[in-house]
Amino acid sequence: MAKDQYVSPFSTRYASREMQFLFSEDHKFRTWRKLWIALARAEQHQGLNITDEQIQELEAHAEDINYEDAERREREVRHDVMSHVYAYGLQCPKAAGIIHLGATSCYVGDNTDLIIMREALKLVRSKVLNVMKHLADFADKYKSTPALAYTHLQPAQLTTVGKRATLWLNELYMDLGEIDHRLETLAFLGSKGTTGTQASFMELFHQDAEKVRMVENEIAGEFGFLHVVPVSGQTYSRKVDYQVLSVLSGIAQSASKFAYDMRLLASFKEMEEPFEKSQIGSSAMPYKRNPMRCERIDALARYVMVDVLNGAITSSTQFFERTLDDSANKRIAVAEAFLAVDAILNIFMNVTDGMVVYEQVIRQRIMRELPFMATENIMMDAVEKGGNRQELHEKIRVHAQAAANHVKQDGGDNDLIDRLCADPSFALRREDVEAILRPEAFVGRAPQQVAEFLEDLIYPLLERNSESLGMKEELKV
Repeated sequence: MAKDQYVSPFSTRYASREMQFLFSEDHKFRTWRKLWIALARAEQHQGLNITDEQIQELEAHAEDINYEDAERREREVRHDVMSHVYAYGLQCPKAAGIIHLGATSCYVGDNTDLIIMREALKLVRSKVLNVMKHLADFADKYKSTPALAYTHLQPAQLTTVGKRATLWLNELYMDLGEIDHRLETLAFLGSKGTTGTQASFMELFHQDAEKVRMVENEIAGEFGFLHVVPVSGQTYSRKVDYQVLSVLSGIAQSASKFAYDMRLLASFKEMEEPFEKSQIGSSAMPYKRNPMRCERIDALARYVMVDVLNGAITSSTQFFERTLDDSANKRIAVAEAFLAVDAILNIFMNVTDGMVVYEQVIRQRIMRELPFMATENIMMDAVEKGGNRQELHEKIRVHAQAAANHVKQDGGDNDLIDRLCADPSFALRREDVEAILRPEAFVGRAPQQVAEFLEDLIYPLLERNSESLGMKEELKV
């Protein structure tokens, strides 16, 4: 690899070989040749003068692309598709005259893009499922472990460690639904011709519209598409790219929210991402355990969420039946969004496969805040013993503010319980308070919610997709 040339970090550091292959030049051009073979075969089936020998010749050279011939020709004619038609014809002299017959460039260009996006979405789907499996197992393990919950990033009522994991998991569940919707509705462009009217094919088949339709449907079926675009200009609607980019953006959003939460929890010392034995957290501070994996997720997610705007602008500026200002943009925007999401999911799988929970720290943090949360229970207990609710409420308010000032201004421990026990209005014994201050009593239905969510939705889904599970990703850096 030349060190004096730019190389994308997606290739060297982040994206998997599988995703890089899908967007490689070799995969693209081999798909072009498969499309040309499918076109010739379908045209033959509908009566055009194309021989078995010609098709066999095309099939014999479907994989061994003569790139030097194509590149040399493109320097002359400045047209990538026609350069590859020419190069393919050099290898297949008997079939040279029927390659690309009746088609325009978008027949191979656009249909290939749709095929690749479908393959890439399937790979993304598998990785999302694997992250979901890790999170489901984690949620189940910690479904009853109390933890501080936060609203406005301030301590609120308690939740459980597992219940919080279901929030991350549910967003991926929503993303998976979007992936499946796109896969189910993604339509093949087919053979629409220069302005989408199929005029060249009507000419080839002497105005026999049914034969033209059969050619298109046969090719779509050969590539496994259930739907063909009903109407188009020369290209499929660029709104499709925007829709696919939006799915990827949704996954990036979910991953980023998880990663930010993990970074905050690491700051609280409640949870950490995996930290390897020889890993260096900081060049200057050897004791540090920086959440570098989650930081990388957030960095890449930011890129994907911004990238979706490319699809929106491109879709909105396609004049009439097509313009070419989509091409250079979409070949970067779509490919790199997939590569970035692939990288995000690789890290996401790695982190969720080894999250560390510090239960004692979580418990300590709960007990610093729980006295404030338990005041309603303490007040009700005192009322049952004969106290006046309004008077007790005011006393608790005063004691709570004093305890809060002691924590914030003096740096002391939360002494609210000591203050209430010392106040005869509450008639509290220490053992009574300790019975009230059980974190497990303040988590509501969180454990049941986790169990119901997993049993009703997630585990059945994972069972239906068991063949996709078990993926492992080693991070390059």
